[in-house]
Amino acid sequence: MKTERCDDCERSSGKCAYNTSGEFVACLRADGHVTDHGCTNGPKSKTAVIAGVAAGAGVAILAAAIFLFVRRKRKQKRVVNSSSKLLKYSGSGGTPRSRVGDMESGSIEDPPTHLFTYEELEEATSCFDENRELGDGGFGTVYKGYLKDGRVVAVKRLYNNSYRRVEQFQNEAAILSGLRHPNLVMFYGCTSSQSRELLLVYEFVANGTVADHLHGQRAAERALPWPLRLGVAVESAAALTYLHAIEPPVVHRDVKTTNILLDADYHVKVADFGLSRLFPLDVTHVSTAPQGTPGYVDPEYHQCYQLTDKSDVYSFGVVLVELISSKPAVDVTRHRNEINLAGMAISKIQKCQLEELVDIDLGYETDPATKKAMTAVAELAFRCLQQNGEMRPPIKEVLEVLRSIQGEYQTGKDGDKNKDGPLSPTTVHAPWESRATTPNTSRD
Repeated sequence: MKTERCDDCERSSGKCAYNTSGEFVACLRADGHVTDHGCTNGPKSKTAVIAGVAAGAGVAILAAAIFLFVRRKRKQKRVVNSSSKLLKYSGSGGTPRSRVGDMESGSIEDPPTHLFTYEELEEATSCFDENRELGDGGFGTVYKGYLKDGRVVAVKRLYNNSYRRVEQFQNEAAILSGLRHPNLVMFYGCTSSQSRELLLVYEFVANGTVADHLHGQRAAERALPWPLRLGVAVESAAALTYLHAIEPPVVHRDVKTTNILLDADYHVKVADFGLSRLFPLDVTHVSTAPQGTPGYVDPEYHQCYQLTDKSDVYSFGVVLVELISSKPAVDVTRHRNEINLAGMAISKIQKCQLEELVDIDLGYETDPATKKAMTAVAELAFRCLQQNGEMRPPIKEVLEVLRSIQGEYQTGKDGDKNKDGPLSPTTVHAPWESRATTPNTSRD
């Protein structure tokens, strides 16, 4: 509705400005000035109106910027979440994988799990010929196979495709596909979880298991003298230390001499993650149904269903006793109180009857350096076999102690060599002087 002020504005060649209610508010004059009527009273209100317009425009621009920023972030988040799921679950069927930096002699990588077809693995194993059987794992039979690319492999065939087996299969594939350590068996890949059979493919390790050499089919070969056994202990502990150190930690849960393989140079390859579980960082234990192998299972876990990294330490303590005794973890032919090797070891060590536990043929009674090292390993095993998990040392400490024992043993053996061989005047100065037969006539 026109007013006198609007008429005045138009008469001065200006344009009327109204608010949302249709009321006249200002006159935009031809000379650019803004007034509340058509008269020329100066530009006093121009600044205020321009400031208001500018402020309104600024708010609008800011709101638009915020809207675009939030929208873009949401879109990025969706992409990141999708990528994370692919990284965590690719080839694993739902079990997250660890991804951390390089570690001592090992690393975590995040490669996609290689998927083999059932047909190519069937061909590689000659239709799972029983003559190709390498042994039975915790969840399946292992066969030797030959891939078309020339690799010799071990193919683990799970017993059935029940839900639990599929879950186990996916878990093992997820864990193994990312782990890299010289003392862990190399994982090559697997079949799809939708395959007619669930198959895992590992590198083939030529020299069999430590159990074979200690008290199995190859024990008569005596291919593991004490220095090699000490090396087996060190390298096995190194593999477990790596597993426990990654984030989140991996508890093996089935540490035993049949899961410690030896390559052509008698170096360790820890195998069979069939019972492995990713160990969450925010809990001190994982409660689940008792699993594992009789003779190796943590008594605390067996009684309370509590799983910790110290469960692996207990099992490794049994391995240490096997290495010094050449005895199996369980033997029903032994005396009733000694069927379980762990119980037998604790009893003998407490009673200072170590000579009744160790394998004398390793040099316990004939070589002082060997006796000292075997005694030290027995004492370490005793600590690992404590009933209370909190009393057991962490696996990292176990590794450090074993390396110290190995170093002292090697130093002792080197010392023995120096005693038997010719002495060098540059390395053993005092004894050389004491052996001199020609009087030393020189004087300072």
